[in-house]
Amino acid sequence: MTERGNDQQAAGMDPRETQRQRAIRAYEDARGRATDTLGQAPLIALAGGIAAGALIAALLPRTDAETRLVRPTAKRVKNSARAAFTAARDTGTQRLEELGINRSKGEETIRSLIDGLTDAAKASATAAAEAVRKG
Repeated sequence: MTERGNDQQAAGMDPRETQRQRAIRAYEDARGRATDTLGQAPLIALAGGIAAGALIAALLPRTDAETRLVRPTAKRVKNSARAAFTAARDTGTQRLEELGINRSKGEETIRSLIDGLTDAAKASATAAAEAVRKG
């Protein structure tokens, strides 16, 4: 037997198998795996289908009729989202100010945290070096 025949046999392939037969077997294996996956996780398959549909829809050009029908709704959604963002930002900023948390206080806290981490890293390195010297 040739080296290629040994490799095919080790991989579970019959060296006499034609390319057509290998293609059919590969198709059947893939179909079986897909069926198993769909049976085990139908919600994942559904989500994948929805994502694929959304991608296809996003790639297709919008018709004039769609633009006319969607524009008013899209405008309302955009305005509502903008109003919600502004309200959340303003309320969050106000609440942080009430708690005494502001930009300079945040920068100071971050600087202190970085300094503490740097000191801890230096102390750890020093302790490791000392342990190596003693050991």
